[in-house]
Amino acid sequence: MSSVFTRRPVLSWALYDWGNSAFATTVMAGFFPVFFNGFWSVGADGSLTTARLSFANGIASLVVALLAPIIGAIADRGGSRKKFLFVFAALGIVMSGGLYFVQQGNWAVAVLLYVCATVGFAGSNVFYDSMIVDVAKPDEFDMVSAYGYALGYLGGGILFAVNVLMTLQPAWFGLADATQAVQVSFLTVAIWWLVASVPLLLWVEEAPTVDQKPALGAVRAGFQQLMDTARAIGELKPVLIFLCAYWLYIDGVYTIIKLAVDYGIRLGFESSQLVLALLLVQFVAFPSALFFGWAAKYVGVKRGILIALSVYMLTTIWASRIVEVWEFFGLAIVIGLVQGGVQSLSRSLYARIIPADKTGEFFGFYNMLGKFASVLGPVFVGVVALLSHNPRLSILAILPLFLIGAAVLTRVKVVHSS
Repeated sequence: MSSVFTRRPVLSWALYDWGNSAFATTVMAGFFPVFFNGFWSVGADGSLTTARLSFANGIASLVVALLAPIIGAIADRGGSRKKFLFVFAALGIVMSGGLYFVQQGNWAVAVLLYVCATVGFAGSNVFYDSMIVDVAKPDEFDMVSAYGYALGYLGGGILFAVNVLMTLQPAWFGLADATQAVQVSFLTVAIWWLVASVPLLLWVEEAPTVDQKPALGAVRAGFQQLMDTARAIGELKPVLIFLCAYWLYIDGVYTIIKLAVDYGIRLGFESSQLVLALLLVQFVAFPSALFFGWAAKYVGVKRGILIALSVYMLTTIWASRIVEVWEFFGLAIVIGLVQGGVQSLSRSLYARIIPADKTGEFFGFYNMLGKFASVLGPVFVGVVALLSHNPRLSILAILPLFLIGAAVLTRVKVVHSS
């Protein structure tokens, strides 16, 4: 199986995850929440800051949710998944770098750039996910999907480690202080993401598109195909049930990723400790994602997801009761053990139950539901924060999503995998 990882198309595809995961770690989960609290939204009430951050994540997810199935269908009909990937990647790269220029107190500008960068990040992933079928055979999906996530955690973690060191020792990098270090970190994310995208551009080829349409013809055919896909999903019971389950449980996963640092800040923990805990997640998740890909051969892909969701339920309850910073580090380790597993196995399970000739549009629905779910999660957290002023209550709002999602997932029938 190791020879699969060294195949140029597989490695090139996985390296995109290595690059764009820097946005997920340094920007989305790490420095944006910290900087938003202490720099861009400085002086605002903590509950209001949490609400602003939550709603920003929700708006970005809503935009992607509405776009994903449409652009996926259009790209399939136009044979242009890779082109669309790089259009959205360019948006994410430019907007991430643009955060460097946002001045103190300009929280609205920071939110605008962050929303645009998140749309670029998530939109590119619609096409990145769908291109797994261009680089791997069906019996390789589990391992290749896990490989992509593992390199993502490693690549994102390495740059994040450098960025954290920049904030702790800015003089080593010729920087004035930690504030400038965080600002420069946004630029490093843009460069890292750009460079790691080049191999996919050069060495990953799309499978030929049947009945390819040019320009406006692809748009019209794309919308028609989108409606056909909606009907097809309704007729494909395993796909429909899985998407319902995924819509629920991935909401909890993404909400934790985006708001964990903000939650720790609300509990009074030092931001430097929180970003170190987040950094720990990346390096625990790297081998764990590979382990889940290997273990799926023995326990089944669906059972592997259910194990991960059970861990998420327990950690959500634990998170609502923590009082010491060491517990936050403990949570980081436990979440790192299962985060990559639930993401990679969900993608590989879905890839094996959808029609092979409609991957773009079907993964468009997949990403739409994931992002639409992460509209609701952050908004729920934000609303509960504003109403209760109690972060412990807001984190518990995530628990039913894991519980109900797991229950629905048990009803999905997967041949040779469950």
